[in-house]
Amino acid sequence: MCVLLQDVDEEPHKVKEEDEEQNENGADSSGDGEAEEVDDEEAKEPKIRDTPEDIQFDAIVNTLAFHPKQDIIAAGDIDGDIYLYSYSCTEGETKELWSSGHHLKSCRKVAFSQDGCNLFSVAKDKAVHIMDVEAGKLIKRIPKAHSVPINALLLVDENVLATGDDDGTLKVWDMRKGTSIMDLKHHEDFISEIAVDSAKRILLTSSGDGTMGVFNIKRRRFDLLSEFQSGDLLTVSIVKRGRKVICGSSDGTIYIFNWDGFGATSDRFFVQAESLDCIVPITDSLVCTASMDGVIRAINILPNRVVGCVGQHKGEPIEEIARSHDSRFLASSAHDQLVKFWDIGRLSELEVSDYRKRKKKHGKLTSLSKKAVGSGDNFFSGLLDEPNAPTKDSTKEEDEDDDDDDSDSGSD
Repeated sequence: MCVLLQDVDEEPHKVKEEDEEQNENGADSSGDGEAEEVDDEEAKEPKIRDTPEDIQFDAIVNTLAFHPKQDIIAAGDIDGDIYLYSYSCTEGETKELWSSGHHLKSCRKVAFSQDGCNLFSVAKDKAVHIMDVEAGKLIKRIPKAHSVPINALLLVDENVLATGDDDGTLKVWDMRKGTSIMDLKHHEDFISEIAVDSAKRILLTSSGDGTMGVFNIKRRRFDLLSEFQSGDLLTVSIVKRGRKVICGSSDGTIYIFNWDGFGATSDRFFVQAESLDCIVPITDSLVCTASMDGVIRAINILPNRVVGCVGQHKGEPIEEIARSHDSRFLASSAHDQLVKFWDIGRLSELEVSDYRKRKKKHGKLTSLSKKAVGSGDNFFSGLLDEPNAPTKDSTKEEDEDDDDDDSDSGSD
């Protein structure tokens, strides 16, 4: 019995020793596992980008608009669908918030209300829609706002909306009543864009008939049309603290008007671009332009200079560009079905002198961002021009390069 009891007593001691060894080994292995998990977490830390990631769509995006207060962008495509995205420089955090298919045909323009609560849109189906931004639901619809497709949209204030159609008709709406208070046709072709002065008194329209229209909202009347220009006027913007108005045209020319001198241009500036389809002011003098050649150019107005390239959709016509609420990013949409973001945070620092420095033959545009054409390292290269006394050789070179300059300007 003693021997039996001794054998029985030894077994538990053996098991106990094995358990202790397993616990020690388990502790070591679990420690290794925790270390591996920490390493994995560090390895999976989200990457911070200079700009948000590109957004891929299933169809060409015609129109873009940034939320006035939040990092949100709206897009409307040729199928009539509207998308709302939150964007971020943290990789993987740009996400779709909602989409809407209420328009029956191509969405032409989207715009946020001043408080960012509502999203307005117009389309080829002749309708005006108002969406709730938070819920993504249609809250109001004007089904036959125009008799032909609507092409242009501008929110004058929280209660007044202006729309322009393919036939050249301008309508101004009182959204409290849902009825138009102005219905005027003075253009012979489509209205491409609408702008308003800071006093909310004068509406300006650019048109495919080559004229700029001037309308008085307060008196609800038409004032005048500008002289006919050589190309279709595709965009209109107010610059120089309200003292100048510029229009981009289909022939690549920027037409400049004095305020209160809308009848004739005061200056014109030819840009070597296939067209100037969209213009977005960045500062009082600096604007960004989009073109059919797929290049986004930064251009200074008076003195007239092509400063450089902000970005590009290689070989794809650009439909629209828009500036973010904090002026940090420019977004662009093109026929490649992408919405791209470009860093414009430093554009406001640019200064352009009156001295004109001739470019060398076949000179490329200065790259103004890391993603733009070129290396992006020469951001301020050639922008702060210092007038040096020209030598005989340099004078000869300037004469030879005169015809190859990237841009030219002249006064009417």
